[in-house]
Amino acid sequence: MINRKQMLSLLTALSIGAAAGAQKPFTVAVWPGGAAENNGIRAEEKLTESGHYINARTAELYVYLPEKAVNTGAVVIICPGGGYTRQAMQHEGIQFAEMLQKKGVAGIILKYRLPNGHHAIPLADAAEAVRIVRAHAAEWGIAPDKVGIAGFSAGGHLASTLGTHYTTESRPDFMLLFYPVVTMKEFTHKGSRDNLLGAEKDNAALIDLYSNELHVTADTPPALFLLSDDDKSVPPANSVQMYAAMKKAGVAASMHIFATGGHGWGCRPSFAYYDSWQSLMWKWLTQRGIISSETK
Repeated sequence: MINRKQMLSLLTALSIGAAAGAQKPFTVAVWPGGAAENNGIRAEEKLTESGHYINARTAELYVYLPEKAVNTGAVVIICPGGGYTRQAMQHEGIQFAEMLQKKGVAGIILKYRLPNGHHAIPLADAAEAVRIVRAHAAEWGIAPDKVGIAGFSAGGHLASTLGTHYTTESRPDFMLLFYPVVTMKEFTHKGSRDNLLGAEKDNAALIDLYSNELHVTADTPPALFLLSDDDKSVPPANSVQMYAAMKKAGVAASMHIFATGGHGWGCRPSFAYYDSWQSLMWKWLTQRGIISSETK
C-alpha cells in the first residue's frame, strides 16, 4: 500500500501521458488549521494498489488545472464513491479529473473524510471545498459562477447532499451525478447509510435529513444523472426520485439510463457506453452555458 505522503507523486505519475502537456496536479488542505470534528479513524490513510483510498481522516483537494489556452473557466469538484468506507480514487477520481482537464475544465478531486458514523463530516468537507475553490478563483483561472460538483455512488450522495443542504457560500452551480445514492429510505444502499449514520442508522430524523429527494427546492442546482438500468447495488429509483422532485420544483435536470453496465463503471473504457456518457455530459454542459461548443 501507498501512504499519504506518496499520494501526490502517484497522482502526478498517473497523469503523465493521458494529460500530456497539462499542468501537474497539486494538493490543497481543506482544513489547514485542523477540522472542528474528528471522525475517530486512527488507522493510517492509504491508497491501495487497486486505486482505493482507505481510512481517510484528513480532507484534501487534488487540483488539476487546464492549460490557459483551453481553459473554459469551469470547474468540477469530484467526490469518488466507495460506500462511505473507502474512495475509488482512480476510475472515479483521477481519470475523471484528467478527462475534464484535457477539455479545459478544472477537475478537483475531493478526498473527503470518511464519516465513520459522524454524519456531518463529509458535507462539511464538500462545503468547505466549494468555498476554497471560489476563494482561489482568480488565481486558478476559475469562473466563480461555474463551480460544479460531481459524485459517483456514495460520492453522488455527498454531491447531492451539498446540492440540497448548501449555505449561500457553498452552493454548487451544477451537479453531475453518476449512479448516485440519493435516499436513505426504501431504495438506499444500506452500506452507505450504515457507514454515514453509524449508531444512528435507524434514526428517523437523520434518515429524512439525508434523503436528498425530500429537500429539493426551486433553488436546487441543475443536475445531470447518468446511471444503468441493471444497477443492483444502487437502484435507479434513487436518481428517478430526485429527478422527479427536481422537475416538480421546476429545476432543470436531465437523466440518461443506460441499458446495461451495472454499478461503478466510472471512467472505465470497458463500459459499453463509455463514449456515449462523455458525449452526453459535454453536450449538457454546453447547453447549460458552462462550456462553449468549441470545447467538445
